[in-house]
Parts: sequence; C-alpha cells; structure tokens
Amino acid sequence: MNSQLQRSLFGLDAQELTELVESSGQPAYRGRQLFQALYRERISSAEQVTTLPKDFRAKLSEQGFVLGLPAIDAQFSSSDGTIRYLMRLQDGETIETVWMPEGDDGESGDGTDTEGNSSWHRATICVSSQVGCAVNCQFCLTALLGVKRNLTAGEIVGQVVTVLQERGVTPPLERVNLVFMGMGEPLLNYDNFVKAVRLLAEGVGIPASRMTVSTAGIIPRIYDLGQEAIRPKLAISLPAANDELRTRLMPLNKKWNIEALIAAARAFPLRNREKLTFEYVLLRGVNDSPEHARELAELIRGLRAKVNLIAWNSGPGLEFETPEQRSVEAFQNLLIGAGIPAFLRKPRGRDIYAACGQLKRTVELRA
Repeated sequence: MNSQLQRSLFGLDAQELTELVESSGQPAYRGRQLFQALYRERISSAEQVTTLPKDFRAKLSEQGFVLGLPAIDAQFSSSDGTIRYLMRLQDGETIETVWMPEGDDGESGDGTDTEGNSSWHRATICVSSQVGCAVNCQFCLTALLGVKRNLTAGEIVGQVVTVLQERGVTPPLERVNLVFMGMGEPLLNYDNFVKAVRLLAEGVGIPASRMTVSTAGIIPRIYDLGQEAIRPKLAISLPAANDELRTRLMPLNKKWNIEALIAAARAFPLRNREKLTFEYVLLRGVNDSPEHARELAELIRGLRAKVNLIAWNSGPGLEFETPEQRSVEAFQNLLIGAGIPAFLRKPRGRDIYAACGQLKRTVELRA
C-alpha cells in the first residue's frame, strides 16, 4: 500500500484517532472531535474541523495526513433514477458505487419532484469491497476483471460518504440502506469490511440493521460474521441447489460445497425477526425450470430464510440469457407454494450497467 493511503484519516476509528492526537501532544478528547467531524459531520478537509486548534490542523497537513475520500471520476444516470458512480482512489485505481432511489409512492423514481428538489422516500447505496473480484462467478461481469487489491476500511466507508455528500443527504439516515453487493467479495476482505461496518454504524450513523452483505459463500467467514457484535444482515448467492450445477456457475463451490454452505447458514445466529436471504440468479435454460425450483425449496426448507429471485442482467462477454417473465413467475410461485418466501428483485440501472452483476469499471463509457 502506498504511503499516501497510509496517511489517510478516513478509515481510522476512534481509538486510532485518539492515539494520533495524543502523539501530537493533544488531549485525548480531540480524537473524539476528529472522529465526529470525519464521519458524522462529513467534512471535506481537515481545515474544516474548527473544534481543533488551528496549529494542530496545520500540523496534520504538514505530516501528510489527508482525508482520503474517493473522488467521483464520472457518473451515469439511468432512466429509473439509479446513478452509477465511477470513483477514483488515491492510487489511481477505480471502483463503482451505485445510488438507487425509491419514490415517495414506493415505486422507483428519478429522485426529484417537479421543482427539482429531492423527493425520494428511501434509497439504497450499493458498495464495493475490492478492486475487481477474486470469485469467478460465471454469470457476473465483475468476475472478468479478476482482483487487483482489497479496499481499505476508509475506501469502503468513503464511497458511502461521497455519495451522501453528492446527493445532499443529511441526517438522520434511517431512510438509507447499504448493500455490500458491488465489486468484490466482502468476506475475502473481512477485516477491512467489518471495520467499515463499525465506522458506518458508530460514525456515519447508519444502523447495522439497514445493511446487508452478500457473499458467494466464504464458509469460515460466515461463522466469524455471526459472532460480530455489529454486523449487517447476511445474503448468500445460491444460483443452484446441487453441487454439479453450482460448481459450473460458481467454481468456488469446489472448495466450499452446498452441504457446508447450508450447515453454515443453519448455524448463523439470527436476531429477532431477522431472516437469511438466498440470492438466486435465474439463467434461461440453465437453472430456471420447475425442477430447479422444487430442488431449491427442499434444500432450504426449515431455514428462517427468504429467496430473492434475480432475472439475469446481461453483459458483453457472457454467454447466458435472461429468462422469460413467465418462467420467473412460475419459479416464484413454486417456492411460495412450498412455503418459502420468494421475491422478485426489480432490476435497477440495467441501461447503464449498474444492475446486479454488471459492475465492471466501465471507464470507456465516460465520454
């Protein structure tokens, strides 16, 4: 990691900030003031922390400390109000983050009223955890990138803060949901991801109950996540209910098969009224038959869980096809008939490659 990233203030927790201010001869309470300014007040430069002495602010700058927030390199707006942000990190790498607003009537909207004012009822921010992705899911565009590096906790939190600033969102933040479903496998960047969750909850002010993390099935880390005092809800990618097909679609299944995955799911400690989510990407002629639906229902029977059905979002270089709507609805009805709560996830931002599985750092679209 380069020295500039190591000097970022963003990503330091309250204890680390306290140690920083004390090492500069400041009283410990200055650490809490800096923590509040960084995450809750969302300052854009250290000079704006007017609660800190001017000479200390100058010293931070002299020592090479910067906020370290990602910069918005480009943004693309969808007809449904979704915005995909191409963000540039300090080392020049780029990632993508998505803002998905919902209108006051609960339907997707453009996020503004007739006078141009923000009128969204709630919104979801889709956050990346790696530059690229190390998990080679065959139906995902991001997989074509491979992985370059993990994001720091500051870079993960920084995406959220940057989007909130750009959209003019002010506290309280109860209307904002976070999904760690962008580029990368969060549980392969576990320590930074968990630290980011704590900073988002304790600093930025977004409750962990409003966050969901999606994993391809990193079994040891699922067990670890269940023991965290502050954690998001868990979603597991399960595009097949048998090992042969899941291995074809997700080679990771060779290492951690379905039996191990379901065992981890059954052992995951759920909070009151919480459910696990299984994400099932429907691929035409591959995993969308009535037999596949019945197989899935049998596999997860007895779990406190729901299924989100996602009709595959197309992308260049991938050989799959989106299933017909009637097949999707028949699949859903079979699950519901078997007593499994099943929901169709409405695609957001397909026209700008912002939908599930489509993020690919599309720098070429910036023009």
